[in-house]
Amino acid sequence: MSVAIALFGAGGKMGMRLSKNLIGSPFTVRHVEPGEAGQKRLKDELGIVAVSEDAALDGAKVVILAVPDTLIGKLSAAIAPRLKPGTMVMTLDAAAPFAGHLPDNKDLVYFVTHPCHPDIFNAEVHGPGVPDYFGGVRAPQSIVSALMQGPDEAFELGEVIAKVIYQPIVRSYRVTVEQMALLEPGLSETVCATLLDVMREAMDEVVARGVPADCARDFLLGHMTILAAVTFKQINGQFSDACNKAITFGKPRLMRDDWIKVFDHDEIAESIRRIT
Repeated sequence: MSVAIALFGAGGKMGMRLSKNLIGSPFTVRHVEPGEAGQKRLKDELGIVAVSEDAALDGAKVVILAVPDTLIGKLSAAIAPRLKPGTMVMTLDAAAPFAGHLPDNKDLVYFVTHPCHPDIFNAEVHGPGVPDYFGGVRAPQSIVSALMQGPDEAFELGEVIAKVIYQPIVRSYRVTVEQMALLEPGLSETVCATLLDVMREAMDEVVARGVPADCARDFLLGHMTILAAVTFKQINGQFSDACNKAITFGKPRLMRDDWIKVFDHDEIAESIRRIT
């Protein structure tokens, strides 16, 4: 596939993952990394030499912005006037696009893609060697993608690139930017990360009340495995009557009655405003 990609932030944490997975792909990749430390990582770890913005953008069909959410608006505004009509600008998170930080330029294609990360029941996550909790190394993961702006046929190219940068892939889902915002920050961060943080605080409280720290951690993480397997129907099981009663009492004790409103559009928009 004769497509030139300009990868901005190539030497950063996320950019390095993408740079590595794009090696050997059918794409021509130009790596942009202004930081000396990032340039050194690219050279030392991947043998890649970063190029200037002008060199990267010359003839580029796709521009990937592997930079923090807070820089998306400034960077995209700076490069948009230098892009040819039909160029795809790809972001790796829905926050900045949802918040309206991409330039109002109808000649460009806007594509957003994000990894689901390997699920907790994926055996490859805990395979030999370094665990692949994030994905993109050896543990298969699914991805979500959205064509925010541009002709429908542009989705195919964006999805092909997304499958390369996040490989190996289980499933690929097409959603809207609004739906992606429901998934993150809504589902993954506002709900999941928050509740996990509460569970860790609860574990700390049990330890403070005298339970040995290793015991509390083993007990909690072990129960998280079996309880998650039952809750998400990974196995054909059911909770005991005692557990169901604990949930019935515990949910109103721990959760506000209107907690589901975290998924309302205004709540999601405010959450993204804080992020970006």
